[in-house]
Formats: sequence, C-alpha cells, structure tokens
Amino acid sequence: MLPIATVHVRIVDPSKDLNSYGLGNVDWKERVEGWKLKQDKNIMQMTNRYPEGKGDIEGTGSNGDELQMADDARQPLSRVVPISSSHLTPYRVVIILRLIILGFFLQYRVTHPVKDAYGLWLTSVICEIWFALSWLLDQFPKWMPINRETYLDRLALRYDRDGEPSQLAPIDIFVSTVDPLKEPPIVTANTVLSILAVDYPVDKVSCYVSDDGSAMLTFEALSETAEFARKWVPFCKKHNIEPRAPEFYFAQKIDYLKDKIQPSFVKERRAMKREYEEFKVRINALVAKAQKMPEEGWTMQDGTPWPGNNPRDHPGMIQVFLGHSGGLDTDGNELPRLVYVSREKRPGFQHHKKAGAMNALIRVSAVLTNGAYLLNVDCDHYFNNSKALKEAMCFMMDPAYGKKTCYIQFPQRFDGIDLHDRYANRNIVFFDINLKGLDGIQGPVYVGTGCCFNRQALYGYDPVLTEEDLEPNIIVKSCCGSRKKGRGGNKKYIDKKRAMKRTESTVPIFNMEDIEEGVEGYDDERSLLMSQKSLEKRFGQSPVFIAATFQEQGGIPPTTNPATLLKEAIHVISCGYEDKTEWGKEIGWIYGSVTEDILTGFKMHARGWISIYCMPPRPAFKGSAPINLSDRLNQVLRWALGSIEILLSRHCPIWYGYNGRLKLLERLAYINTIVYPLTSLPLLAYCVLPAVCLVSGKFIIPEISNYASMWFILLFISIFATGILELRWSGVGIEDWWRNEQFWVIGGTSAHLFAVFQGLLKVLAGIDTNFTVTSKASDEDGDFAELYVFKWTSLLIPPTTVILLNMVGIVAGVSYAINSGYQSWGPLFGKLFFAIWVIAHLYPFLKGLLGRQNRTPTIVIVWSILLASIFSLLWVRIDPFTSDSTKAAANGQCGINC
Repeated sequence: MLPIATVHVRIVDPSKDLNSYGLGNVDWKERVEGWKLKQDKNIMQMTNRYPEGKGDIEGTGSNGDELQMADDARQPLSRVVPISSSHLTPYRVVIILRLIILGFFLQYRVTHPVKDAYGLWLTSVICEIWFALSWLLDQFPKWMPINRETYLDRLALRYDRDGEPSQLAPIDIFVSTVDPLKEPPIVTANTVLSILAVDYPVDKVSCYVSDDGSAMLTFEALSETAEFARKWVPFCKKHNIEPRAPEFYFAQKIDYLKDKIQPSFVKERRAMKREYEEFKVRINALVAKAQKMPEEGWTMQDGTPWPGNNPRDHPGMIQVFLGHSGGLDTDGNELPRLVYVSREKRPGFQHHKKAGAMNALIRVSAVLTNGAYLLNVDCDHYFNNSKALKEAMCFMMDPAYGKKTCYIQFPQRFDGIDLHDRYANRNIVFFDINLKGLDGIQGPVYVGTGCCFNRQALYGYDPVLTEEDLEPNIIVKSCCGSRKKGRGGNKKYIDKKRAMKRTESTVPIFNMEDIEEGVEGYDDERSLLMSQKSLEKRFGQSPVFIAATFQEQGGIPPTTNPATLLKEAIHVISCGYEDKTEWGKEIGWIYGSVTEDILTGFKMHARGWISIYCMPPRPAFKGSAPINLSDRLNQVLRWALGSIEILLSRHCPIWYGYNGRLKLLERLAYINTIVYPLTSLPLLAYCVLPAVCLVSGKFIIPEISNYASMWFILLFISIFATGILELRWSGVGIEDWWRNEQFWVIGGTSAHLFAVFQGLLKVLAGIDTNFTVTSKASDEDGDFAELYVFKWTSLLIPPTTVILLNMVGIVAGVSYAINSGYQSWGPLFGKLFFAIWVIAHLYPFLKGLLGRQNRTPTIVIVWSILLASIFSLLWVRIDPFTSDSTKAAANGQCGINC
C-alpha cells in the first residue's frame, strides 16, 4: 500500500503562498499554478483584443473546468447548521430565569426550617442543594447546541474523482469481541460483512477483529465469514443496498424493490438470501459444536491443537483472511483486508480488558496497514450507512478541522428495542440533546463505539492549533481581555510555547539507519529531537511501529517484506510489550477505569483536541441493547462504576488538566459524567421522604405564605418550560424525555447506588465485588420475550423497597385523614403528590417486576417486605419527630385507674 499524499486544500487568496493554507499535494499545486498561468495569459490576450475593457474573460472553453475546479476547492466539506434563534433564545432565557428562581427557592428553604420535623427538613434541603448543583453541571454544557451537515459530493470531487486514483485516507476498522457464547458469532459476522461491503476504496479499508477470549469458535466463524463475503460484497455494491449487514437487510419489512431497476435483482436477491441462510446454518453448527470443550482441548482442521485453548495463557495469534495478496470476490474484484487478532496472554500480567485489546490493535494495524484514521465498533454494532466512513472523512480531511480533530463520534442507534422503550435503552436524550450541546463547545465525549479517531491523537500528540484556537474562552475574555492585542494582527500566529511543546512531543526523529529489515522506504523528514531510547520508552521496543508513527497520512512502504511485518506484528501484541512504556497512560486507550472511553476522550480534550458529532440523516451504525430489566441495570452499574473509578483517580476532571486547553463548559460536562452516581444518595433519601412524611404526619415544608408559594409554582413552571423548549430545538419526543426521567430515578435508586459503594470498596480497600445475574424464570417466547424474563439481582431490592414504603405511606396517610376529619385532607395532598411522583417514576420498574403475567418473584417481595418492616419498627421505636417534652407529657397522663 502506497503512502497517501497530503491533499488538504483551502484556497482563499491565490496571491498568497499555498503552504500557508495547508496545500501539501504537489500535483494539486501544479494544477493550481498551471491554472493561474493560463488565467494570466488569457487576461493578456483579452486585454490586447479589447483594449477598452470590453468582452467576457470568465472561464470559457478549456478554462471553464479549471475555474470550476478552483471554485470547488474553496468550498468546505461540511458546515455548522446553527439552531434557529427563535428556538435557542427562549431556551436560554428560561435557563437564566430558572437559575434565579432556584436561588430564591433555596434561600426560602434554608431560612425557613420546620422545627417539629427538623431532621426531615434538613435532609430535604441537603438533597435539594445537591440536585441544584447537579442540574447546573448538566444544563450549562447544553448552552450552545449545533447541528452539522456534510457534503459527500465535494469530498468525492476533491479526493475521489472517477477515473483517477483515490486520494481518500486509509482507515483501519476495529471490531472487539470476547466471548462468542455471550456475543453470538452470527452477530459479529454481520458486523464484519457490513464493514467489508462499505462504500469506500477497498485498498483503503482494513478490518481487524480482536478476539480477547482466544476462542476457536470466533476464528472458524470469521473464516466462514470471509468466504461468504466473496459473494455478499459484490451483491451489495452492484445493487447499492442498505444496510449491508445481511441479517438486518433481509429482515426489513419494506418494499425492497423500491428504486431497483435491474431485471436481475429479484433473482439475485433470492439466490443471495438462500446463500445467507446456508451460511447461518454453518455458523449455527459451529456454535453447537462449541458448547462443550473436549478434554484434550480444541483441535484445528489440520489436526494441530488450537493455541488458545487456555484463554488466560496462550501466545499471540494473527491470521489474515482477506487482503491485497489474493482476496478477490466472485467478480474478480479486490476485497478489503480482514485480519484476526488475539493478543498474547500469560499469568501474572495485567491485560487491562478492552482498553488493552484496543491498544494491541493500534500497534498491529500500524505495522500491517497503518491507516491514517481508526474506527472502532463493538461486535454488535454494524454499519447501517455504507457511506459512514466518507461522512467521517468530510471532517478529518477538511483543512479547517482535520489537524485539530481527535475523533468523530456518531450517535448510537439500536434495533430490537420494545415499542415504548420501557427502560430508556435508546438514550435519545443523551445522544440528541447532551452531545449536540457539547458539539458547540469542544466536542462530544467518546462513548466507546461508532467513533473514528485520528491516529496521531491516540499517540498522545498535541493538535496543530491556530491563534484563534488559542484564544481564551469567553469567561477569561470577559475578565482578562483578548490575546490578539499586541500580536500585530497576524492571523496565523501560533503560540510559541505550545508550538515548541508540539514539536518536542510529536516530531521525534527516528534514525533510519537503525531501522531493521523490512522498514526501508519510510521518509526521514524530521530533525533529531528525541533519541532512540526515548522513543522506545514512549512507544515500546519496535522500530517498525515507531517508524510507522511518523506517517501522518498513513500507509506503509511498498518495499517492506510482509513476512517481516507479520513477525513484528506478533511482537507488538506480546503481553510484556507495554512494560515501562506510556501505553495506557498517555498513549492509546487510557487504563484505570472500566469505562475507558471517558478517560481516553478526556485526555485528548485536555491536550486541546476537538471532537465532532456527526449525525447523518441515515444512522451510521446500529446495534443491540439489553431490553431486560436486570441486564439493563447491570449495564448501567458498569458505566457508573467506571465513573466512580475516575472520580477517585488522578485523572478526575475536577482537578486534572488545568495546564491544557480544556474549555470550562467541556470540563463541567466531564465532571457531570463522573459525579452523577453520587446523586443516588440524595435521590434515595428524597424518594423515601414522602413515606416518612405520610407515616409520621410531618412535612418538609412549613405552612407557606402566598409569597413563598409563588416561588414553588414558578420553580415547577420553569422546570417544565426548560424541558419543553429543550424538546423543541432538539426534536426529541416527549415520550423519550419522560422515559429518560423515569429511568434516571430507577437507575439512581439501584445501579448508581451500588456503584458508589462498589467503587469505594474497589478503589479504597481493593475489594472487587461483582453483582452477577442469573436466570430465575422465563415467560413464554414471543415478541420481545427477553423483556419479560426475570433475572435475580440484588440491584432490584432498593427500588422495590422504595415502592413498598411509599405505598404503605399512602395507605397510612389516607387512613389517618379519614379518621381525623376533613381538616387533615389539605396538608395530606402535598404529601400524596410527593409519594405519587416517586411511584410514577418507578412505574416501569414495577412493570418489569410483575412480568407479562403480573407475577412478582417471591424473593423480591420477601427482601423488600423485610426491609420495609425493619424500617417501620425502627421508626416506631425511635420516634424521632416527637420532642422529649411531648413524650414525657404522654408518659405522665393518667390511665383508667387514675
């Protein structure tokens, strides 16, 4: 594969030096210079012909194409689509008003204690103050939401013209999988097939599948997938079908003949569907065979033992299934490269789970193909849009964005979700509101899949920033003024200190005489600033990989020996390669949390990189999500646990990265992503308060005046107004918003609560507690049958207890009001509203417990009744809201014998 030339183009003023606009392609320079000479010549001829200035000299004849070419070169590959001010201005006004109202509300709450229920009042005020801070962290990063639009036609015109060699950058795509019995091979196969059929030059695409469980089932399934791809890929490209994952293409309930004009399509589609069904049968046979491992271990087809029989102790394995050395489809066309990778594992080494596997893929891909950009997807996230790579390149190869963009994040979309999305699996509010807001600041957070990376950013390098990028943020500007003053108005000025830092960290020169066999051909264009020893300490002891890091545009020299590269690729995935290097600390995916995605994105943003949120009209990727209650809670538990680990680490955004270029609102967003599990503590207390108030007859608010009630009413109005206006500019439906609110309470009273204590035990005491899920019962099969399967987990206990307590409180409160007369109904309504608010938010959880046949598992009922009874008995015994004088008076009253 030839290195890709630099082709960034941005013509603003032909009189200026082309290099100042990032025009690095020699061929492009020659074309533009030739066009300028022709224009000068034409102008002279026209001047001689029409000395008085008559005539039209605008591009005629052969010059028209060059003029059009130059005009197209001026056009950006994407643009920011601002949200209408009629939507944003009211939204921002309401946010400010809500902030003011919240201040008056908290001032009233703090200065008006409830003396006969001081404990309840104090608890509620502390909770409300925390909720206010949490709202601020969540709200203000959504202050500047934007949309974006790409121009694929301009990308093709500039980098991928018909009849010319494509100048699109090479991309390496990573697919990660661990256990094929939990992650079905047919799902992984569909993801791989959608990658191999992507609409992108085949010599620029390489797919790497990481098997971190060293399963022969995954290896054999991938071999079958490679064979089926020879038929599937040409069918997809010939008929331009979407999506290009066969399982989901054939399952579409649409008119598949729409827009199809080739008479052979129906016949070929029918034949391909039969081929796919036969392929599925072969995969199913492999899965059935793999259910029980033989005592002697697995054996490959040639009779040799499978090297990965012990998933914790095996050598590194690499197998190239398809590629540039003979991987052709049935039409004789080349196929993208497909590589199986299973890194070495040995006892006594820390392997760092998914983050370690991804770092191994970075090194393997750099040695074998060295794509300038990387894209990672989970094994269950297939390409739903075959042009997704081109969508990403509209930003990565744009002169205005490419050099400072660390990654392009696509939203996650899901198949197989129940119609009403009971447990907010789609996460629409996060993807369509929060990430749009971050895109207007410094870019979205990395969410772990569906993300295209700049390889240089993963190597820990700083971005190339202009003076405009180095300007202080709006808060610093308002306090300290702008940096432009005194710079002489130089638009291209780059801060010398940061430029030197960039030079020192990103331009290490490798002595080409020291490069081993197989690496000849890399150009040495950098001055010596880092020694060989420093490079090895940073990147590891692989001269081939180190040399590959210099190729900013990707590619490997054509003179390299494939056998030598494969040997080096095995070396870079050895389990001891990362020892005493910066892998996982400053380079690649960052270690230290089960949510490595947050850490990795945060480190890049802290260096000054920006990220971009790309939402094409047709979703780029689609995946699967757990629709079962217990599975969903355990997924949320894992995310929350990762946030707690980051909170208690040195990379906590509260105190890390102040020497970098992380913007204030971006920092607030990152702080919100790691402190949100702590909200579970005040949330649980606040959800129990209604039951306590109803049982005790006390309330958290004293009798209020009309003035005070006005602030309460205004606060509720501002909350609803903020939500409605947010839905208005984002296009999110009210049902999705309500499901998000409900699951915030469900997750907060269960998974987030457990994550806090589990994280504290893990980080502070070194105790790793796992909450396992086991199947308890199952309803009959049917549509979304998994939705009704009950799996016991201790995460179910706290929310169930909260529901029971509030139900008991409602019964107790209503009974007391009936016995006490009509005068007690007025104070009761506020308490009842409070309790019903809690139950309404937990209603999806209650439905999940009842299942399809409305049966709540006995174990949940027993545990919850036990906790509720203990709580009630303690309450009666302690009686915290009765003063000592009242108790003494009650004890001194005469009985019937007085």
